[in-house]
Amino acid sequence: MPVLRYALFPFSLLYGGIMRLRNWLYDHQVYHVYQAPIPVICVGNLNVGGTGKTPQVEYLARLLQPRKIAILSRGYKRTTKGFVLADARATPASIGDEPYQYTQSLSGVRVAVCEKRAEGIQRLLQLFPDLEVILLDDAFQHRAVKASAYLLLTDFNQLFTQDYVLPAGRLREFRSGARRADAVVVTKCPDQLDQAQQENISSQIQKYTNPYTPVFFSKIVYAPAVPVGQGKTLGKELVLVTGIANAQPLVRHLRDAGHAVVRHFDWEDHSAVTEERIQEVLAFYNAMHNSNACIVMTQKDAVKWQDSTLAPLWQEYPVFYLPIANAFAPQQPTFDQTVTAWVQGSGNRY
Repeated sequence: MPVLRYALFPFSLLYGGIMRLRNWLYDHQVYHVYQAPIPVICVGNLNVGGTGKTPQVEYLARLLQPRKIAILSRGYKRTTKGFVLADARATPASIGDEPYQYTQSLSGVRVAVCEKRAEGIQRLLQLFPDLEVILLDDAFQHRAVKASAYLLLTDFNQLFTQDYVLPAGRLREFRSGARRADAVVVTKCPDQLDQAQQENISSQIQKYTNPYTPVFFSKIVYAPAVPVGQGKTLGKELVLVTGIANAQPLVRHLRDAGHAVVRHFDWEDHSAVTEERIQEVLAFYNAMHNSNACIVMTQKDAVKWQDSTLAPLWQEYPVFYLPIANAFAPQQPTFDQTVTAWVQGSGNRY
């Protein structure tokens, strides 16, 4: 353990203790807990930072269709307050980056944001009484709602089993919080992950979960680049723009695919896209004097660039985004079977 981590460890014990007390108060119904009359699947993690929640929520939404589905998120860093239902007027600023991406990627799925998830669920049920499933995005620590099932994500490169509570580490609560999980997904796994490695990681995770909690393994799959500006084919030389928690898997993918990342504008997660930032990217691109080079970004970043006030700035440039999805390693029962059982009532512990 590094010296700084040793110094911060007492504060981690204090913070973790407060979170443990909070969980105890919810577990023993000292604090009120709301439970919806329809299945609610909570997707979240123990640590701060990106674990791949957005592609996981999209995967679940597609898996569970044609059921009538809604996604409820807090709407991190949005400019609005309270309950907001996404409609044609929604923007990344008004509902948040990820919720806006859901509106663009998932047809037929209702999307809403609300800081108080219990209130948000009740408003959704009032507006859409025929809803069959609600997906809670990033709500593992939101104990005011009792979900039907909890899906815990942990990054292969930053397993919660090897991390510590804030501020010494990146965990929001002690590792024992994993006992609330009905399943764990190890995300962002390498392509070659053999059975022995999977069993080793599973044994580490199951020290903190309930007995027989399944552990699944998923990897990121990149789809072909989608043009949103001029140009149809992604060039060899790239200007990469990201505003996500961890862009290194994307950088590796592009380089493994034979591209040269000439410049990486690596902005902080959830950062705003402004006219000044776009002009900075375009100025660098123009200075390259390479008509075959392209600007590429994630889909999460692209939805912010496509704001009606910003799009005219770059639409004449070769701008692309890379969609991503999850792919699960073979396992019995499969991840899909497990989730379907939750919704159908089988395997639901409540």
